[in-house]
Amino acid sequence: MKSDIVEVETQFQLKFPPDYVEFMLEANGGEGTVGERNYLRLWKIEELIQDNEEYAVHDFAPGLILIGSDGGGTAYGYDFRNEIPKLVEVDFIGLDLDSPFYSTYKFSEFIEYLYNY
Repeated sequence: MKSDIVEVETQFQLKFPPDYVEFMLEANGGEGTVGERNYLRLWKIEELIQDNEEYAVHDFAPGLILIGSDGGGTAYGYDFRNEIPKLVEVDFIGLDLDSPFYSTYKFSEFIEYLYNY
């Protein structure tokens, strides 16, 4: 599993935040309801390259690496345009990094946000 993460980081020329890597080493993605209202589909590490290419993320939002969705029109990903990447929530259509619905530096805060939102 660690080698898969290294492969994705090498392909994208980046380093995922340690808390996201730790989660992926334990769960490698996941899918289900978070809290009472939100649905979360975190893509498996081995799906990240293909899924980001399929959605042409680099063409529409350079610096963004999607890691999942709500199963509908909302995408979740890391904005790597700054030194410390932010986890952001954006619409799939437009992938507007300048006006995300939500952003945080910590993966655990993102999960808490979904749980409480």
